[in-house]
Amino acid sequence: MARDFPKSRFSQNDFLANKPMKNRSLLCILAVTTLLLAGPGEASNWPQFRGPATDGSAVGGNLPLQWSEQENIRWKTRIHDSGHSSPVVWGEQVWVTTATEDGSRLFAVGCDRATGRIIHDVEVFKVDKPESINSLNTYATPTPVIEQDRIYVHFGTYGTACLDTRSGQKLWERTDLHCMHMQGPASSPILFGDLLILDFAGGDVQFIAALDKATGKTAWQRNRSLDLSHLSTPLMRKGHCTPILIDVAGRPQLFSPASHAAYAYDPSTGEELWKVLHAGDSVVSRPLLGHGLLFFSTGFSQSEIWAVRLGGQGDVTGSHVAWKVTEGVPRKTSPALVGSCLYLLTDDGNMTCVDAATGKIEWQQRLGGQFAASPVTTPERVYCFDQRGKTTVLAAGASAKPLAVNQLDEGCFASPAAVDGSLFLRGKNHLYRIGN
Repeated sequence: MARDFPKSRFSQNDFLANKPMKNRSLLCILAVTTLLLAGPGEASNWPQFRGPATDGSAVGGNLPLQWSEQENIRWKTRIHDSGHSSPVVWGEQVWVTTATEDGSRLFAVGCDRATGRIIHDVEVFKVDKPESINSLNTYATPTPVIEQDRIYVHFGTYGTACLDTRSGQKLWERTDLHCMHMQGPASSPILFGDLLILDFAGGDVQFIAALDKATGKTAWQRNRSLDLSHLSTPLMRKGHCTPILIDVAGRPQLFSPASHAAYAYDPSTGEELWKVLHAGDSVVSRPLLGHGLLFFSTGFSQSEIWAVRLGGQGDVTGSHVAWKVTEGVPRKTSPALVGSCLYLLTDDGNMTCVDAATGKIEWQQRLGGQFAASPVTTPERVYCFDQRGKTTVLAAGASAKPLAVNQLDEGCFASPAAVDGSLFLRGKNHLYRIGN
């Protein structure tokens, strides 16, 4: 049976729900401050892909510098079948999704945070005829989003469901929202107030949908405004990006990079507010916000990192693009930001540090290996996890100083969670908790 766990001091979405628009910026600051200052008896949470700040920055406690299969492993739990979804952490529980290799059975697995013991193993969906996927992907790649007593699991075109985290009971499901992923689903759901927001970017259709998180009913649905039907191949229309929520002069916006354009919407209604046009496709990495700029990848075909100023309306391609980087650009991993340094880790292990304000390349470092997981950061360190079990820890700052290299038996495709001094790292077959 699932254990009861303490009530969190706040929900990450409360500051955007049912609040006067002018107070949202202040409430956002207060919410984040409360999370960071949680007392020693109150566990911090990692509710979504790349954490509460959506940028991979660790919360609550000092992460370990060194570990191995024999050192600093708090627990190691086998997770059946296959998945690349990141762990999400709330209260006393850690959850991931997993799926059979053929995609015919889709699961959600909940573990006890302290011991790693599996407390829920829920078969969420059965699928009659799964599409084929890229050999590097899985049928359980989208990361769930979790809050008090509820987890929302998403498998792209195969279904979305809400589970009660205490009982494991399915509260609602949707299996009627579809797109042709072509290489498998990857975009993760996010929460905004009472809405669960999903990104469907297929080779056939491209749209954003918002569901009532209590019932699963559609609140709004918006097709992408850029017509991609003229493109010669459906592969150039699809995408895998997880959007982020930002605050622009007290107004919440949903920023969602996609093939050939990145869009901003009103998350309450789905109204398009502005967009910037580019020549890339199949965007994977999650954008981030810092220094008054939005940093995002254009994806494949023409891989670049763009910085866009806030506050535009309509097509802002010619007016709000601050800078572009074309060298050392990742296709899978998401950028990370520590202070003024924007870190870009390529699929084949080249790390580039860029000045976030100007786009100037400060240094580059060859790490080696192959990477799909996004970096985790602290104010002093950058953690880089490769697909063969090696983690390289770099000093954050103006030099590429390596601090440690750690090796596990299993490689990492999923981006880890980093909370309360522990890394929750998903390998090929096991979920690890790594801590001093």
